[in-house]
Amino acid sequence: MFGTIWSQLGLLALVGACAFALWKGGAAERLGGALNLFAGLLVMLLDSLLQPDVKPLARLAVDGVLAAGFLVLALRYSSLWLGAAMLLQAVQFSLLAYYLVSELRHDNTFVLINNLDTTGINLCIVTGTALTWRRRVIAATEA
Repeated sequence: MFGTIWSQLGLLALVGACAFALWKGGAAERLGGALNLFAGLLVMLLDSLLQPDVKPLARLAVDGVLAAGFLVLALRYSSLWLGAAMLLQAVQFSLLAYYLVSELRHDNTFVLINNLDTTGINLCIVTGTALTWRRRVIAATEA
């Protein structure tokens, strides 16, 4: 799964978004970034441990748990970026479910939608972190 340069760059973006959230974000950004990183690393671990016929179900379960985690965080922190990340994760869950139920191979359309969706989730985390950081800086300068 992570054998190409593009997938390795995606992993780097995932780690970078989480690191930025942990460094400059508030509680919501830290939890959302950590949850997203944990899910990405769990998918990597499961891909290396599980048999090929079980991998799609495991990925679907991880994506479902990640979407539910974003939902809980969005309700807890009432954050727009978390709501957007949750909706994007729901799209990714639906994409995996569609391909699994239809017994389709992962073609270029799947890869494109999956990568755009993952990039969107990372951008939501980075945007939420940047906005929180900006609010904190403005509040510090006003004080």
